[in-house]
This record gives sequence, structure tokens and C-alpha cells, in this order.
Amino acid sequence: MKIANSTVIVTGANRGIGLAFTRELLARGARKVYAGARDPSTIKEPGVTAVRLDVTKPEQVAAAAALAGDVTLVINNAGVGQMGGFLAADSEEVARRQLETNFFGMLRVSKAFAPALAANGGGALINVLSIVSWVNSGVLAAYAASKSAAWSLTNSLRHELAAQKTQVLALHMGFVDTDLVRSIDAPKTSPEDIVKRTLDGLEAGLDEVLADDWTKQVKQGLTAPRPSYLPAV
Repeated sequence: MKIANSTVIVTGANRGIGLAFTRELLARGARKVYAGARDPSTIKEPGVTAVRLDVTKPEQVAAAAALAGDVTLVINNAGVGQMGGFLAADSEEVARRQLETNFFGMLRVSKAFAPALAANGGGALINVLSIVSWVNSGVLAAYAASKSAAWSLTNSLRHELAAQKTQVLALHMGFVDTDLVRSIDAPKTSPEDIVKRTLDGLEAGLDEVLADDWTKQVKQGLTAPRPSYLPAV
């Protein structure tokens, strides 16, 4: 799929990776960019159309799909994260909250916009996942579980949307320099670099983008004699 002259909706578009997506889409010649956020007044980027969109609210997702019926590309970027392991006292509540956004929100948006993508020639769907789709150290336990679920959702959508010729791309990456992992002392990739690699992959027809070297190493290590998802010894 080509970005030039496309019409795109980006969820969670007011900051971080979502904001970087809106800027790069416009730079590459997208015809129109709908920028979704819980509070549309936080959308400040010139040239985009702000949309009230909390992906946990079915009525807002339905309203966004009715408004943006001309889309050819949907970017499921909205996500929440919280540090902590599954043995923490509040882990069930934390897991439900993150799954509601990171999994059910992605499912809700994908279902709502699939008919529009079909009507407009198939188009594409980008799901923003993570390196923790495959590994879970317990530091971001519920977040990792939600991204594993979203990876499985993405794999299913590839099959379910194939008949309408919708390209489905999974974006996996390690730490990105955003608010979610600001407190973590580790190398981070800029949102701008992540987005450029993702859109390059989309235009190349890829199904998956591994956006940094760490992610590539972890993916390769899944089939190692001691797989990368097991604790180091």
C-alpha cells in the first residue's frame, strides 16, 4: 500500500508514536489524517482532523467509523501500560484495564473499520504491538499479556481480512522514547525512527516490521535451544 493520497485514522494520536505517525503520514503525502484521542483538544498537529475516540467506548468507536468512512488505512496505536507483576495485589484490576484498551480496543476498532476498508479497495491495518508480545519478564506483566493477545488478534485478522484484500501489518519494537517507559533506564528508539521503518514496511508489502535490533534478536531467539522467553541462566 502507498501512503500518498491515502486517508488514514490513527488512534492515540495526541502524543508519542501516534503523534509521530500523523506527522510522517502528512510528510509522505497522505490526503487526509484523522487523529483520534480521548480528548480531541489535545490534538495540536496542523493539517489533521481531530476525532474524539476512546477505544474503550463502543459508541465513540462507532461514531468515528461513521465519520471516517473514507479511510484506506487504520493504525491501531492507542495503548496503556503499567509496571508490575502478576503477583501484585492489584494485578487482576490492572490486567483488565490494559486488556480493555490494548486488546478489546484494537478488536473494536478493527471490526468497526473493516467494512470501510473493504468498500475502499481493501487498504491496510497496522497494529502497534511490542517485543513483549513474545517475552514477559514480569516487569510489565499485564501489558505484555495484553500485547500477546493483540498479536494473536493480528494473526487472526490477516486470515479474516484476506478475502477483502486488506494488508495487515504487525509492528513489534523494544523500548521507545515515550511516556510509557520514561522511567526505565535502557536504550530507547525514537518514535520517529519507529514510524519511518513501519511505513517503509507497509509500502513494501510486509506483514511484520521488527523495528529495532533488540526485537530482531528476540524474535530469532524464540526458536533457540533455550528460547528468549525463558529466564537467563
